[in-house]
This record gives sequence, structure tokens and C-alpha cells, in this order.
Amino acid sequence: MSKAPPREDPSPTGVAVSPEVEAALASGGAVVALESTIICHGMPYPKNLQTAMEVEAIVRENGAVPATIAILDGVPHVGLNSEQLKNLAISGSQFQKTARRDIAQVVASGGNGATTVSATMFFAHKIGIPIFVTGGIGGVHRYGEKTMDISSDLTELGKTPVAVISAGVKSILDIARTLEYLETQGVTVAAYRTNEFPAFFTETSGCKVPCRVDSPEECAKIIYANQNMHLGSGILIAVPVPKQHAASGKVIESAIQQSLKEADDKKIIGNAITPFILDRVKVLTGGSSLEANIALVKNNALTGAKIAVALSDLRKRVTNRFGKVPASGFVPIF
Repeated sequence: MSKAPPREDPSPTGVAVSPEVEAALASGGAVVALESTIICHGMPYPKNLQTAMEVEAIVRENGAVPATIAILDGVPHVGLNSEQLKNLAISGSQFQKTARRDIAQVVASGGNGATTVSATMFFAHKIGIPIFVTGGIGGVHRYGEKTMDISSDLTELGKTPVAVISAGVKSILDIARTLEYLETQGVTVAAYRTNEFPAFFTETSGCKVPCRVDSPEECAKIIYANQNMHLGSGILIAVPVPKQHAASGKVIESAIQQSLKEADDKKIIGNAITPFILDRVKVLTGGSSLEANIALVKNNALTGAKIAVALSDLRKRVTNRFGKVPASGFVPIF
């Protein structure tokens, strides 16, 4: 493991915020939170570093500030410099995969943590970042009604008011039950420019969504209303795979379905299902699933940055029109 950057003193919130992110938040600018698990555990070096830098560049090119989140030497960081990003990418799996349940242990031990969806949402909300971009979220696993294998991403969405931009969930999960669970948690689920919830590598899942949004401005209004009404729950905005990647997505989806059948034939159940399927998909697709995954993350970053800019603009218009808004007051935005 390469030498870590010097330890930084956290702010009173217990989080070290980069000057760039801090300045953007102070001025009401657009900021997009990014996770670090995809860098450490999602792909090999140097592909992970290249992807992380390209995703951050996409966010900046579209008018927002990227805020990659990780725990470094026991200090949660929001916004990483180039040296910290490189160390994260090189260290890879030596960084502990960190969900909300792991935060206290990693911080207390002075450890290094790559934040998952739930931990990234927690830290984003803690310092006031309303939008988080990822590839896909976790969900209810197949046979989850027996195993109770349900991702903490879903409960985090139920209690943390951050808008998550993702490509839906992978079809290795039980998508219908995932959507039912999100409803139980009070999470607004919207699909971007479609009426159907996307299944990560493919545009369709067979599951309809209760809300469709067709522009960054529409997304911004929903996020603002959620915050303004203090609902306390998150929002999931599902963005379908870009048309140009639909063909490779169908190949991957076919491999997933074949792997699911093989798992069923071999009577593989419980926690053993997901690793088995992911290994089989990698073999069956010759590794093409990685490139498709990267394309999805970049597309989500593009969409998320535009939504963040639209939300920033909306907030400024409301402030200019009404002045300072009372914390408990409702202000119409139409």
C-alpha cells in the first residue's frame, strides 16, 4: 500500500471537506457526491483511476463540482485531490468496503474505507450535498423473502434526503420486490425520460415507475420539494443505459439470465448466488460488462451534474424572489 497523504484535521462535523467543495457549497453552487467503492472494489488499477478522473471531469465540464467520498486514516473526506484519488486507486481492496454500519469502526480504528452507496449518502447529507451519482444501487436479492438479504442502500434511501442518480438495479436482484421495498420506505422513485424502471445493463425491466421525469429541471423541482417539505427520505432517479450501449447491454443481460438458470440448476442459494452469477457473467461476456459499467457511470455523472446545476439555479431563483426562506416554511416553486 502506498504512503497515504498527510492526515487532515476534520471540520466540526467530523468530516474533512476539500476547499473546492466547501467553496461551492458556501456559494450555493452545484455539487455532486461520488462513491469510492467503485474505485477500490469495482475495477482494477489503472482503469479505476482513469475512470474516476474521467467521471470527475464530466461533472466539472457540465458545471458542477465533484465530491468523491472516502475515509482516509480514520477521517471521512468529501472531495479528494489527485494524490488521494491515485492512492485510493492503487490501494484498491486494501481499503475496507464501508457501508453505514462500518463507519464507526473504520473511523475509530484510524482505518481506510471505500464508501458504498449508504455511507456516501450519509456523508453527503451530513455536509449538505443533495445529489449523489453512482452506477447502480443494491436491492432485495432473489429469495430475499427467505434470506432477508436486503441492501442497506434501500433503508438509507428511506431515511437520508439525498437524490441518488443510478442506472436502476441489476437484474441479478429481485427488481419488483426492490421497488416494493422502496415504496415501504417512502422513497420517491422516478425514471428519466421513460415510464419503465431500467435494469442497469438494459433499458427495461418490465416494472413501471410511479413517476417520470423528462429534464434536469423537473428532477430539480422534485428534489427541492422533497427538501422544502422536510420529508426526510431520499429520491431515486433511474437513468436508462444510453442507446449506443443497448446492444452490448443485451448481451450482458443474456449472460445474467443464463447464469441465473445455472445457479438454479445447481441449487445455489443465499449469499452464494451473487458471487456465482458475477463470476459467470464475467466469463460469458469476456469482460465486456466492465466497459458497459463504466459507460453507465459516465452517463449518470453527466445527468447528475445537469440536475445539480438545475437545482442550484432553482434555489437561487427562489432566494431572489422570496429572500431568505424560513427553515420550516413552504415556498411555492411554480
